[in-house]
Amino acid sequence: MRYVTIILLSLILFACNKKEEKEGTKKTETPKEKIVVEFGFKLNDFKVIHDTIQSGDSFGKILGEQGFDAAKVHQINEKVKDSFDVRDIRIGKPFTLLQNKTAPNDLKVFIYQPDKMSYYVVDLRDSIPLVYKKERPVVIKRRVIAAAIDGSVSSTLSREGVSSALAPELSKIYAWSIDFFKIQKGDKFAVILNEKYLEGGEYLGVESIEASYFEYKGKKIYAFPFKQDVNSKRVDYFDEEGKVLKNMFLKAPLKFVNITSRFAKSRFHPVQLRWKAHNGTDYAAATGTPIMTTASGTVIQTGYTGGNGNFVKVKHNGTYTTQYLHMSKILVRQGQHVTQGQVIGKVGSTGLATGPHVCYRFWKNGIQVDPLRQKLPNSEPMNPKYKERFIAETTPLKKELDSVSLAKFGE
Repeated sequence: MRYVTIILLSLILFACNKKEEKEGTKKTETPKEKIVVEFGFKLNDFKVIHDTIQSGDSFGKILGEQGFDAAKVHQINEKVKDSFDVRDIRIGKPFTLLQNKTAPNDLKVFIYQPDKMSYYVVDLRDSIPLVYKKERPVVIKRRVIAAAIDGSVSSTLSREGVSSALAPELSKIYAWSIDFFKIQKGDKFAVILNEKYLEGGEYLGVESIEASYFEYKGKKIYAFPFKQDVNSKRVDYFDEEGKVLKNMFLKAPLKFVNITSRFAKSRFHPVQLRWKAHNGTDYAAATGTPIMTTASGTVIQTGYTGGNGNFVKVKHNGTYTTQYLHMSKILVRQGQHVTQGQVIGKVGSTGLATGPHVCYRFWKNGIQVDPLRQKLPNSEPMNPKYKERFIAETTPLKKELDSVSLAKFGE
């Protein structure tokens, strides 16, 4: 019996030693190399160099630094030029070199990234170079935000984690309904938007806007993009009742404005030092600020006079004409057709002016009137036959905006 006990103890000790040896072996095992795949290549198989294009760099210079002689560089250029214009390489853009792991000076692949969305690959592993462009996979995510203005629209959006590039898009949508310079702290807005992300999660910005509202002067102004003709690329914005937001005229000829003198029957002229009528609206801005035509039309006059300085006059139809004075530079010619929002000149102080500004003049039926007091017509109202489809598409979007507004502001 004693011998049996000894044998059993020996077996147990042997098993424990084996287990310890096995566990020890596990602990000393070399961890597996993490596989890294990018640009369609297993980077573990190469020596990888990430760099950016510097001043003086070119595709040929980079190849030359990798040991390619002038004849070979020329041959490669000729092979790739139809698919990749190497002259488009720009300073500050990233590129990647994949070199032979055992012979680092042996370049196998050149990768150039013109933007975050795409990249060019020049594969040099065969005698004939292979070149192609690839688009990175993009993920679209839908989001609804509501916020109260605190500072500018851009800064408010940034605090919500939205690209500030959305601000000028909203400005375009509401350019005919809202004076963004009169938006006050506490004014509210909500937006349903789609945003772009790279597959890895990097934020790329706003893809599209599904619906929005801005609270302006105590009223919610809704905007819904809608194609009246589903086969057309044209998209117009309408309010919740199907009324078009886009008026015939922009509210001002500058994107960011400061009114320094309004239309008046009598005003003391700062240069002529006498009282006289002021048949325009003065908007102060820095010299060189772009001046836009407030509506589409035909340029009927450009030139210079002692009082007006450099000016442009645009006829929009049989009723309306506008004029833009004191320009530092005229960018259109007589007889040219211009579209709403097109830059026609630059702010200056030519003619009778004490500082850089644009004097905006407005004619209705041949009589100069105050544009800020005009009830201007809307452009291209919705065809009644599309109203039912519009209401069906936008009703759930409006409910969604109102719901997020209620949750955020309790109203």
